[in-house]
Amino acid sequence: MGTGPREWDACTYDRVAAPMTRMGSAVLDRLPLRGDEVVLDAGCGSGQVTAKLATRLPRGRVIALDASAAMLDVARKTLAAFENRVLFVQSDLSQALPTMPALDAVLSTATFHWVAKHHGLFDRLADRMKPGAHLVAQWGGAGNVSRVTTALAAVGHAFDGLAGWPGPWWFPTAEEVADQLVAAGFDVAECWLHPEPVELDSRADLEEYLATPILVAHLARIAPQEHQRLITAVADRIPDRRIDYVRINVVARRSVR
Repeated sequence: MGTGPREWDACTYDRVAAPMTRMGSAVLDRLPLRGDEVVLDAGCGSGQVTAKLATRLPRGRVIALDASAAMLDVARKTLAAFENRVLFVQSDLSQALPTMPALDAVLSTATFHWVAKHHGLFDRLADRMKPGAHLVAQWGGAGNVSRVTTALAAVGHAFDGLAGWPGPWWFPTAEEVADQLVAAGFDVAECWLHPEPVELDSRADLEEYLATPILVAHLARIAPQEHQRLITAVADRIPDRRIDYVRINVVARRSVR
C-alpha cells in the first residue's frame, strides 16, 4: 500500500481487511464512471476494492499499483477474473509514477498516509491524469488512530528502533490537503474529515489487527522477538478494542485550465 514498510504480510492483511474494504467501497461509490475509462487504483493492496472497481469498468481498464510485491501477488489472485482488464504495477507513490496510459480517474483508499514524500504526491498523480480526470481518495486524517499513537508514545522508548522515531504516517488536516491539491492543479469539490471507528470482536482479533495493518512499520523496526511485547503493550491501552479511525476524504478533478 503506497509506501509504508518494505514488505507486508499480504495474506494476513487480506484476511483482516474487512474494515478497509467497507470504507473503500464507500469511497468507490463517489467515483462517477461510464464503464470504459482507464482508472488507477493507487495502493491496491490485496485487491478487494480493486475488484469492485473492475466490475464497474466492463469496457475499461484498471491499473492496480502497489509498492508491495506480496500485496500484488495476492491481488493477482483476487482479480483473476478480470486479468485481461487489469495492469499490475509495482511502484512507490513517493517516486515519480512509471509510464502508463493517460488516466481518466484515480481511486485511492487507505494508502496516502503511508507515502513518505507526500509533498509532491498530487503533482505526481496529476502528471499521469487527463485534464478533467477525477481523483477520489480516502486515507488517515488528523486524529487518526490517536489511541494507538498515544500508546506508542507511552511505550515506544522501551524498544530499540522506536525511541525518538516520529512514525511512518501522514495524517493531515483537510485544509492542508486542499492547499496541496490546488497547488498541484486540481479543482477541489470536497475535502473533509469524518470519524470511522472500528471495534474488534476479541482481544486476539485486536492484536492481529494491530500487527497488520496498523503496527506493521513499527514491527519492522524492532527485533522479531520483541514483536509480541509491543503488540501486547499497545493492546493493553485499548481495553475496549476500539480503533478510532479518522478518515480524510477527497473529491477533486484535474483542472482543465
